[in-house]
Amino acid sequence: MALSIEAAGRTHQGLVRRRNEDSHSQGQWLYVVADGLGGHVAGDVASSTAIAAVQAYDRAADPDNLADFLGRAIHQASLALRRKVREDPKLAGMGTTFVALLRSGSHAVVANVGDSRAYLIRRHGSHDSALVQISEDHTYENLVAGAEEVPNLPEKLTRFLDGRDDGRSADLTPLRLEPGDRVLLCSDGLSSYVPHEQIRAALDSDGGPGEIADQLVALAIDTGGHDNVTVIVIDVAQG
Repeated sequence: MALSIEAAGRTHQGLVRRRNEDSHSQGQWLYVVADGLGGHVAGDVASSTAIAAVQAYDRAADPDNLADFLGRAIHQASLALRRKVREDPKLAGMGTTFVALLRSGSHAVVANVGDSRAYLIRRHGSHDSALVQISEDHTYENLVAGAEEVPNLPEKLTRFLDGRDDGRSADLTPLRLEPGDRVLLCSDGLSSYVPHEQIRAALDSDGGPGEIADQLVALAIDTGGHDNVTVIVIDVAQG
């Protein structure tokens, strides 16, 4: 099935942070959001380094090998972070989350490391469509059995990219794209502050990707703009 893709990315520093530590890339085949870790050294350097490393993988790939291809891209991002720290030891400790979609025709793969998210809403001419979170946050909450019963469980990441190999692998989720699909990639500056239902309503509303991306960023700012916020909205249509 021939499909056409329209996408738009937006980023905002927010109202509290001193700098924007998010980075994103919107290519023809590959779409990526990276969120440099707040409180770590040079989060902005980490996210921009990871993005720059994977941009070479924005090219047509065999649909049967998308997961392997995207996995190699993420490995290159990790190596790039390692080289950066080797060149400048003051950057040791920097890290970034990473969420990406790589497509080929109607086939796609979503990759995530950390708590930047990927969502899918299937829109077939009617509103009130369900919003599905494709990715799973790599946090203690999703790692510890019975987490809701554990007191004072820290809201910390269990996985992120920082140039080390141990426990830094990405989750890779295959996805079959259909006309009417709308995919959202976002940093937690959106998902941690804007209620799920408000995100769903914005994604299910009329308007192109640019307009929807602007709405989502505005929602994050309206909640107080506590964090950097970055979104990429990807619309799928019949080609």
